[in-house]
Amino acid sequence: MALSFSAISGPFAECSISRPVPLCPDGRRVCVRSFGSAANKFHPVAGGCQLLYGGAVNFCQRFSGLKLWILERFNFQGPSEKSRLSNGFKSIRNEDKDQSAQHLETALSNEKGPVSEGSSMLNVSNESHSSLLQPNSSNPTVHSSRAPSLCIAVIGATGELARRKIFPALFALYYSGYLPENVGIFGYSRKNLTDEDLRSIIASTLTCRVDHQENCEDKMDVFLSRTLYLNGGFDNKEGMSKLNALMEQIEGGSNANRIFYLSVPQEALLDVASCLASNAQTQKGWNRIIIEKPFGFDALSSQRLTQSLHSKFVENQIYRIDHLLGRNLIENLTVLRFANLVFEPLWSRTYIRNVQVILSEDLGVLPGRYFDGYGIIRDVVHSHVLQAIALLAMEPPICFDGEDIRNEKVKVLRSIRKLEPSDVILGQYKASSGDKIDACLNTLTPTYFAAALYIDNARWDGVPFMVKAGLGLIKHRMEIRIQFHHVPGNIYRERIGHNIDLSTNELIIRDAPDEAILLRVNNKIPGLALQLDSPELNLLYKEKYNVEVPDSYEHLLLDVIDGDNHLFMRDDELAAAWNILTPILHEIDKGNVAPELYEAGGRGPVGAYYLWAKHGVRWAED
Repeated sequence: MALSFSAISGPFAECSISRPVPLCPDGRRVCVRSFGSAANKFHPVAGGCQLLYGGAVNFCQRFSGLKLWILERFNFQGPSEKSRLSNGFKSIRNEDKDQSAQHLETALSNEKGPVSEGSSMLNVSNESHSSLLQPNSSNPTVHSSRAPSLCIAVIGATGELARRKIFPALFALYYSGYLPENVGIFGYSRKNLTDEDLRSIIASTLTCRVDHQENCEDKMDVFLSRTLYLNGGFDNKEGMSKLNALMEQIEGGSNANRIFYLSVPQEALLDVASCLASNAQTQKGWNRIIIEKPFGFDALSSQRLTQSLHSKFVENQIYRIDHLLGRNLIENLTVLRFANLVFEPLWSRTYIRNVQVILSEDLGVLPGRYFDGYGIIRDVVHSHVLQAIALLAMEPPICFDGEDIRNEKVKVLRSIRKLEPSDVILGQYKASSGDKIDACLNTLTPTYFAAALYIDNARWDGVPFMVKAGLGLIKHRMEIRIQFHHVPGNIYRERIGHNIDLSTNELIIRDAPDEAILLRVNNKIPGLALQLDSPELNLLYKEKYNVEVPDSYEHLLLDVIDGDNHLFMRDDELAAAWNILTPILHEIDKGNVAPELYEAGGRGPVGAYYLWAKHGVRWAED
């Protein structure tokens, strides 16, 4: 049995938890509160049940006056679109971080008048209050005819990223119930298209969830009907003003929040962001912008980019997205460590011998159009690899708040020792003349990076963090391997054999090719002889969980809507990461470090094997 308010909540200085009392003749009971002098202000509803204790004898004679009194007592306005949808999609927990002056105005609508019975009565049911994280498919009060409480604009809507990733992710969230039914979707670019043209472009990329395909076509039609297009032309200032006018027309004067996904080339980012800030932000809710990597070219260019963005936006409006950080492997790092007592006591140099972060792509993954000149260091290592290390190595945060987690991550990044050229191996794949993958690369652009990183703090002093990231390798592979120390004075040493490294306990968190958590342990082989083996205890996700794994863009877009920023790089994290890598980048630019060529479809540069051996780390098998 639950008690819920459909639209408001507030502090009650005069109330106190009291004993359970019967609500109605049918014997249902709830824990009620005492509201003191408020008892005389409640109004009856025939046949209804009233939540009243302290001065009310006939408990089931009145109902609807409680919420009306609260509204009058605290001078609240009527329920907003957003609050009506609060049970319908993931709760936006951090609105106050964006525009503190508009908190109450954003949370409550400007509708005034009598409180309707359907929205203002205290809801008493036999079931528990549904979580705010539940999808809106279970909320019958959502109607698409209402003005939207959330508008999402994709700037660069006709690009490959928007067509293949962003719009499909938005539809997946909409179909699964994590967007409000009345969401407004806007596409913006310089091409001369109509609404129907954009809908035709993205329709072929939209798919429904495998695990629930009810009303798929109907949902798709509704989503497409809520998708509008605007030709911004070549003057972004004028274009953003048009976008703002279109959004205001769709919003109809009601309170609504806005998200702008800037899927634009780096050279156009600042102009688009500046014009957007001045001409397209709402004054009736929060505004958030999403920008794609790379976040600068080195420490200096990144600092200038950040300063320019800060001149128009506050930091907690900016979400720097890296789709690889939306993978389940990354999210599981903190869960595995902080939710399991068996691991946290072992999580230090006392028990861990080395950590390996491996990200390899096969020939099926081609570099992006911006890759030449940026290379794998700026594209993958700067954000994804260093963020994975920071999440794995950070101290326990105070709580799971995004800022607390980012505070701990930046401490790790600032503690990473300056990289020496002798601890770095660069590579570039070479391909046959008929292979198109080599066409866009110059002689200095690395497609492979291997390095030994050290974190100079009390927890990780002396533990090598080995990084291996590359394109055009033998197989697609994403995993983190944590190798533990040998057992001191192991009485079974002679039974293990000459290669004791093969018997090292190891925790493997794997994202690809098959998502799994593996734990290598030493075990006796059944039989009369005492022979030891090192098998892997495995949790294979596809066998254990019969669910479809959402795309990483779905995960990250939902985090932006929810205001959860722990998987997005803050400005100080960005600067700390560049400080680690900029010295090596400058050595590359000066020609002091040249990439080693390796065969496309091979295992990478030979020098990486020697680097692993130099730091006493066993090379992970391919």
